[in-house]
Amino acid sequence: MEEMKAVRLHAYGGPENLVYEEAPRPEPAGDELVVRVHGAGVNVLDWLLGEGGFEHFPDVPLPWIPGWDISGVVEVVGNGVSGFQQGDSVYGMVRLPEPGNAYAEYTAVPASQVVAKPPILDHMHAAAVPMTGLTAWRALFDEAGLQRGQRVLIHAASGGVGHLAVQFAKAAGAHVVATASGSNREYVNSLGADEFVDYREQRFETTVAPVHAVIDTVGGKVQQRSLDVLKRAGVLVALPAEVPDDVKAEAERRGIRTRHFSVEPNTDTLTKISRLIDDGRVRPTVSSVYPLAEAQAAHEEGRAGHVRGKLVLDATTVAS
Repeated sequence: MEEMKAVRLHAYGGPENLVYEEAPRPEPAGDELVVRVHGAGVNVLDWLLGEGGFEHFPDVPLPWIPGWDISGVVEVVGNGVSGFQQGDSVYGMVRLPEPGNAYAEYTAVPASQVVAKPPILDHMHAAAVPMTGLTAWRALFDEAGLQRGQRVLIHAASGGVGHLAVQFAKAAGAHVVATASGSNREYVNSLGADEFVDYREQRFETTVAPVHAVIDTVGGKVQQRSLDVLKRAGVLVALPAEVPDDVKAEAERRGIRTRHFSVEPNTDTLTKISRLIDDGRVRPTVSSVYPLAEAQAAHEEGRAGHVRGKLVLDATTVAS
């Protein structure tokens, strides 16, 4: 069996348990593609699951290859696949909630979970889109039902989900209020935010006029405080974790709905996102690109917080 370079998780815990090593190169099932990975997106979910933080994750034998976001080039087409050929550039979020095997030179992916890479993006920027893009889209439009002319408050607007959510909401004709640190004011405003709140200097609940929806990627007390800016019949979409029972009860008393979900592969939505990217209305931000061999360092930066946009692994830079 041919081998490749990959990063595998050998034990649950910190980034030190990610090992860059030889691993078997995958062969495609009939409905799969083998993709030569160029970029692999690094997401919060990657280190949370690596730390064993999600009880619902399947009991997968160690070691396994982390990562769900890929952008790369089709190397092998399964015998049951149509619509793709060798050499096609594709991207997507694959296999979740099973291991996505993205932190590798090659990965076998369901053909139904990838789409053509937007030509306007290189592979590193394309790899920054799928998971956070699908999360932001679902939060705004499927869960909050955001419509043109409505007001939405997006917390942590400079982060992976936040920076795309600002752009999606603006493209949909919404009025966007964004929170972030003051050092990100110019950046967040460049994404299209109509109002900016420096969370270190201002309390958003006393400075922001009522909104139809809040997209919360922070959690904790921010959820409770967000109820104070929501209109009756408004929606609080919580992304880091379920809304606590006491916050749910208070929201219900005020006539506010709460939502929480787990993101899933969705090529229909990813295709819509691709169109916005190709039209120049959305641009993903890549904060840092690390060689595949430095996945530990990428996770350490991500866990430290305050990343602007996304971190990406370059799987074409292979160490001996």
